[in-house]
Amino acid sequence: MSLGSFIKKQFIDVLQWNEDAEGVLAWRYPMQDFEIQNGAVLNVRESQVAVFVNEGTIADVFGPGTYKLTTNTLPVLTNLKNWDKLFASPFKSDVYFFSTRVQTGRKWGTPQSITIRDKDFDMIRVRAFGMLSYRIADARKFFTEISGTRELYTRDEVEDQLRGILLATMASSLGASNVAFLDMAANQALMAQQVKGDLATAFARYGIGLDEFNVASVSLPEELQAALDERISAGMKGGLSADKMGGFTQFQVASSIPLAAQNEGGLAGIGAGLGAGALVGQAMAQSLAGGHGAFAPPAVAAPATPAAPAAAAEESIEGRLQKLKGLLDKGLISAADYDSTKAELLKKLIG
Repeated sequence: MSLGSFIKKQFIDVLQWNEDAEGVLAWRYPMQDFEIQNGAVLNVRESQVAVFVNEGTIADVFGPGTYKLTTNTLPVLTNLKNWDKLFASPFKSDVYFFSTRVQTGRKWGTPQSITIRDKDFDMIRVRAFGMLSYRIADARKFFTEISGTRELYTRDEVEDQLRGILLATMASSLGASNVAFLDMAANQALMAQQVKGDLATAFARYGIGLDEFNVASVSLPEELQAALDERISAGMKGGLSADKMGGFTQFQVASSIPLAAQNEGGLAGIGAGLGAGALVGQAMAQSLAGGHGAFAPPAVAAPATPAAPAAAAEESIEGRLQKLKGLLDKGLISAADYDSTKAELLKKLIG
């Protein structure tokens, strides 16, 4: 090395990181043509860790404190460089500082719904939002798995990666928990507790410690929420049990009967009159209730008719409808046969 090039070189006497920029988690000391003077001072603050990297390999890690850099304080690097015990020349090494401060109040959410199994609804898609706090717990793992040899690594960059880990972990832990959605929605702390343990394990693989995790809200997509609201409404009408899908289906069909009656061509608009309309309503209600009359409306007396044969004909058709329903309940005829025969009988009855 010529004298001129030697003079141009600059030697580092103090290595430290002031953390001037907000949200920076990892920072590489700007070496360029600089060399570290033998006996230089390394200052590592309470919220930091310093890592010496030689040709891509982590050599020595320093926690908070002040160190004089010699072969005694750089044992691994000394071994890698094959230095004598009392080396006097400056040396080169990449030095990275990592912030170990807790990153508090970081918002998380599920922009895409997570599909999970549910013991009440079979399969549902849920969205959740909340807050979490984390920190770099293992600088070696963080450097190896995430930050690498970049000059700067920010909080926003690491959170982009954590978001994918969070979504995958939530889907796995919630799907295996067998906790019903209604229980999650009623107790977000229960959901947070279920996810936090699995999430902490997933984060630890990358050298990140999960400090706090909470769930602020959990909800269904709009179309599923509308279906849930309708099911709750079913449970509030006619003494239906809200945890029975059969009751929900019956409520939907029964709710359509008065709507049909309001339309021309519906049950009340085909010229049947009050007595025939009540008869058809009873038959349909008995069909929906499986013969138990759960939706059977109060009996409505048919208006008196002037001719006895007509009344006898109505009674005969009504009896045939009841027998037809009995055959369907016993599985002796198919639903298609039942529907076509019932339609013919009702046509004769209504005229």
